[in-house]
Amino acid sequence: MILHLLLLLSAATATPISQQFKEAPKFYNAADCPHTDITSGVHVAMTLDATYIRGSMAALLSVLQHSSCPQNIIFHFITSASSNTSLLHVTISTSFPYLNFQIYPFNDSFVAGLISTSIRSALDCPLNYARSYLADILPPHVTKVVYLDSDLVVVDDIATLAATPIQNDAVLAAPEYCNANFTFYFTPTFWSNPSLSLAFFNRKACYFNTGVMVIDLIRWRAGDYTTKIEEWMELQKRMRIYELGSLPPFLLVFAGKIAPVDHRWNQHGLGGDNFRGLCRDLHPGPVSLLHWSGKGKPWVRLDAERPCPLDALWAPYDLLKPPFSFDS
Repeated sequence: MILHLLLLLSAATATPISQQFKEAPKFYNAADCPHTDITSGVHVAMTLDATYIRGSMAALLSVLQHSSCPQNIIFHFITSASSNTSLLHVTISTSFPYLNFQIYPFNDSFVAGLISTSIRSALDCPLNYARSYLADILPPHVTKVVYLDSDLVVVDDIATLAATPIQNDAVLAAPEYCNANFTFYFTPTFWSNPSLSLAFFNRKACYFNTGVMVIDLIRWRAGDYTTKIEEWMELQKRMRIYELGSLPPFLLVFAGKIAPVDHRWNQHGLGGDNFRGLCRDLHPGPVSLLHWSGKGKPWVRLDAERPCPLDALWAPYDLLKPPFSFDS
């Protein structure tokens, strides 16, 4: 209790989180759940900051609520080194007192120098690029991790996604969307330069969304894939070859080389496009994960009393306390 109060007092002098959140129920393992340790549990990584904390809390609740073995999940939260880590820790532990989690500061000042402006300013946040550095940020005993964005809810058992086989020489697994116009993700400068466009030679390159990935960190570390991503970012600083933030470098390195995941695990695009954030419907088929990628976020639209129909599926996971219920 004393430590909790000290953290709150130290946090009060830094940038505050303007929202307060309810305590979530405690979730228990089913009787047949295996005993796990720090190496054998389900590892889930997410970024964490004051701007998207409301989405992160909802995503976290959804993962636990639909897991058969929630006590076997270890959460890894990556936050900017300049953020108030102690306050973020208190916020998470207050709503999830029994959660097994760690917070890792990400020195985003280095990657900030590699970032080029994109079509939407939110995509330029250095923390968006933390997914490229998970192999360096997370401890060596974490050999496989599920990466999740903060603007989603999981409505199925996360262990099923974590168990995705990453076969042959693949480094990560994600749902692919081969009907998407792949040329859209790169500029005419890229496609008109044979030495660049040959990057996709002999690869059946398809779009995949980097907000939901299963990553083999052993292979990532062995192949030094962070450096490969950084090399494309450095080229982008010299000549503009893409417009969409942290996604295109992933496509350049991995498209056509990833392990498949059923589309049910990323019903993405529910936030609309990157300009207007208009309402969208679900893709055909079953749903295990709803993802509000795009400009429109469900909590923003709900607060503005202009929700899209599917935002009602996010609302039950919202742990935000109404202002009138804040403790004095």
